[in-house]
Amino acid sequence: MEQGKARADIGLIGLAVMGENLVLNMESKGFTVAVFNRTVSKVDEFTSGRGAGKNIIGTHSVEELVATLKRPRKVMMMVKAGQAVDETIEHLVPLLEPGDIIIDGGNSNYQDTMRRTAYVESKGLRYVGSGVSGGEEGALTGPSLMPGGSSTAWPEIRPIFQAIAAKVEGKVPCCDWVGENGAGHFVKMVHNGIEYGDMQLISETYWLMKHYVGLSYEEMAQVFDEWNRSELDSYLIEITRDILRYKDSDGSPLVEKILDAAGQKGTGKWTGIAALEFGVPLTLIAEAVFARCLSSEKDERVRSSQLFARPELPKTPLTGNERITFIEDLKQALYASKIVSYAQGYLLMREAAKAYGWNLNYGGIALMWRGGCIIRSVFLGKIKEAFDRNPDLENLLQDPFFRSVVDKAQGSWRRVAMTALQYGLPIPALTSALTYFDGYRSETLPANLLQAQRDYFGAHTYERTDRPRGEFFHTNWTGRGGSTSASTYNV
Repeated sequence: MEQGKARADIGLIGLAVMGENLVLNMESKGFTVAVFNRTVSKVDEFTSGRGAGKNIIGTHSVEELVATLKRPRKVMMMVKAGQAVDETIEHLVPLLEPGDIIIDGGNSNYQDTMRRTAYVESKGLRYVGSGVSGGEEGALTGPSLMPGGSSTAWPEIRPIFQAIAAKVEGKVPCCDWVGENGAGHFVKMVHNGIEYGDMQLISETYWLMKHYVGLSYEEMAQVFDEWNRSELDSYLIEITRDILRYKDSDGSPLVEKILDAAGQKGTGKWTGIAALEFGVPLTLIAEAVFARCLSSEKDERVRSSQLFARPELPKTPLTGNERITFIEDLKQALYASKIVSYAQGYLLMREAAKAYGWNLNYGGIALMWRGGCIIRSVFLGKIKEAFDRNPDLENLLQDPFFRSVVDKAQGSWRRVAMTALQYGLPIPALTSALTYFDGYRSETLPANLLQAQRDYFGAHTYERTDRPRGEFFHTNWTGRGGSTSASTYNV
């Protein structure tokens, strides 16, 4: 196609479900979209099917797609993370001109996005790595978008991105510029880690309702329905209610027949790895990832279940005030644990921002997650308010609102944890949240003994409580060692 006939506002490569739905979303907002897919027949199926009669231009090669685009050209990739992204970039670069923009809307690792941004910019082009959350429904009706990369690209893509994004109070789009190079994909990674945590917390709560309280599936669905009209109002609570009510063809709860072996695509693992690299105690999200790993060992768990004695659960369901009180305890424990999950996620973003020089708007990130995405909830509005009150907030647990919630929840939280431990019901995320909180609020910890051990066997040195910070000491604990200490000291 000749350049004079270029008429598409943006091009999109990759017509899987997310790609198709984003195209339909863009077109519905008044943009003309050119599309290409490696399996070219998919292009014709789409343009003659869901895309028929719309301002969507089907193309049969990357070259043809580029030729349809208005300058500066904007090409969005919705392809599988990894090698496919690099191959698509290599195909695009020679076809584009200085100032053109390549956008990766997949779940890429943020370090790959940092590398790709530098590479594409070295060719005189601009690069954006954007988190996209909301699943196929969100892609069609309004996702949460988290773009980062070449900052000069933002004014060019902003009209499209903010038009297609979910909107919250006052028509505010759940999309804003996150930061340089890999910042957008880093924030999306943390979003997915928090999603892992939220899902595990809700699943553990369901497990206690079922096995300790003795609720039926309809009764559990009713509890989640009530919680969804409270401070726990969220997408994941809402779908949990719907899942618990869904019946199989024989009239029994479908969830009861789903194998208890969870899958994962890697973003939760990446979040845990990043936490280890930055030295951030991301305990809850790490436990949520490990819980999925343990669940996948189904056959081994079945064998082990026959090897050990187990505590005897109550023989009859809880009733009356005992039942009402424990359900309220579960609600408070879930809420407090959710606060810890987000607090840890925000700590990770803060450390990454320091390391990479990103100027992250933490309240703005909460707003981006307020609608469209999987973790969308009323709760996120409270996080934005916290950072509006104090943009330099060290930890969400220090904010007056969240501090009061967690203080109020402590009794419930501990009763839930003790009950689960007493009856042998595994709740790793709920209990790791509580132990993190107990460690965080402790003026002193047993790390003094740990430092003594390190110095004993490795001469790693220690600081003293009766001397200024920054002075390091070594003790010849056995009388056989010398005075030489290790050359590095790592907290």
